[in-house]
Amino acid sequence: MDEEYDVVVLGTGLKECILSGLLSVDGLKVLHMDRNDYYGGESTSLNLIQLWKKFRGSDKPPAHLGSSRDYNVDMIPKFIMANGALVRVLIHTDVTKYLYFKAVDGSFVYNKGKVHKVPATDMEALKSPLMGIFEKRRARKFFIYVQDYNENEPKTHEGMDLTRVTTRELIAKYGLDDNTVDFIGHALALHRDDRYLNEPALETVKKMKLYAESLARFQGGSPYIYPLYGLGELPQAFARLSAVYGGTYMLNKPECKVEFDDEGKVCGVTSEGETARCKKVVCDPSYLPNKVRKVGKVARAICIMSHPIPNTNDSHSVQVILPQKQLDRRSDMYLFCCSYSHNVAPKGKFIAFVSTEAETDQPEIELKPGLDLLGPVDEIFYDVYDRYEPVNEPSLDNCFISTSYDATTHFESTVIDVLNMYSMITGKVLDLNVDLSAASAAEE
Repeated sequence: MDEEYDVVVLGTGLKECILSGLLSVDGLKVLHMDRNDYYGGESTSLNLIQLWKKFRGSDKPPAHLGSSRDYNVDMIPKFIMANGALVRVLIHTDVTKYLYFKAVDGSFVYNKGKVHKVPATDMEALKSPLMGIFEKRRARKFFIYVQDYNENEPKTHEGMDLTRVTTRELIAKYGLDDNTVDFIGHALALHRDDRYLNEPALETVKKMKLYAESLARFQGGSPYIYPLYGLGELPQAFARLSAVYGGTYMLNKPECKVEFDDEGKVCGVTSEGETARCKKVVCDPSYLPNKVRKVGKVARAICIMSHPIPNTNDSHSVQVILPQKQLDRRSDMYLFCCSYSHNVAPKGKFIAFVSTEAETDQPEIELKPGLDLLGPVDEIFYDVYDRYEPVNEPSLDNCFISTSYDATTHFESTVIDVLNMYSMITGKVLDLNVDLSAASAAEE
């Protein structure tokens, strides 16, 4: 370990593993360490015994839940947008050859006390019970505008410059009501609050297009895909990738103390009396607690069930978004459900998560609107964790710290953080113009 590296990466969470893979592929010499004896950090995947140890303090889960080994319960469950940035990164690094994906069955939204399928195209808008007959026609016109919109073809812009026109103004032109705006903004464009309404509309239109293109790609009921055996497979796939390019992985390394020179720049990492010298450190917030600040916390419930979420067409894997306005909250709530069809639980068992940005200190009460949609549960665990973001200046100390994972049940915000970090570390923008069909063979 006493040698020099370009980059030392601390923590094997998903963000750190992606960066370690990207930097290794770029030809940098990377050492990747974790204080834990397992991959994944905060975003690890637990079997039943590990789940019981973490939340119940015992290693004796009840026998009726089945074999511990059959469970792969992701601690930070997120679905992957089929045409989104994460898939592009996976293809860019060729890590797709280590992973098998399967389409996710359903994408739903909560509206006026009921769960509805998210309409994503003009045809679906006409069928959706979310809207009355006249609103459907207006929504259909708006969907057609979005589908036909092409940034490089002014004739598709209908005289509007979407870098200037706000989302609110664009929507007003089509006369859509608040109810429709709510599901378009939160369940299609996946905005986490309502700030987007006063921002340029281009971003929202692009996000709606990404949703529709992802949905069309696998002809399934949702735009999302998910790895078989859960997300725990991702960090390990990137570890393999890094090793192929000469990167070194070390688990179970206690302390991992980051060392600085007289100018406050990072110069190495010490563990068990040995120091790996390096020019840059990449890590999650837990490795440099004095360079981050707390910005919020996530409340979540993890449930084991024996049935799919009601009113989701018996979907074996599904996301339901509960927009903030529907619940009189400041942030959205998310339901995530996966099952034996993605090999994350034994046959007949379903794993459901309810998560949101915590606004109180009582997760049981706060998560109730989401939990009420699940029906009977066999077991439930509550958890609250703090969210941190870096406050250091990487150009001065060469420390690149990721932001904690948010409450969303999809990957879009996570990947943005990774791509920004990549650009800060390398000074270049990652080229994501890849052949998307490269990941389709593995889908089934």
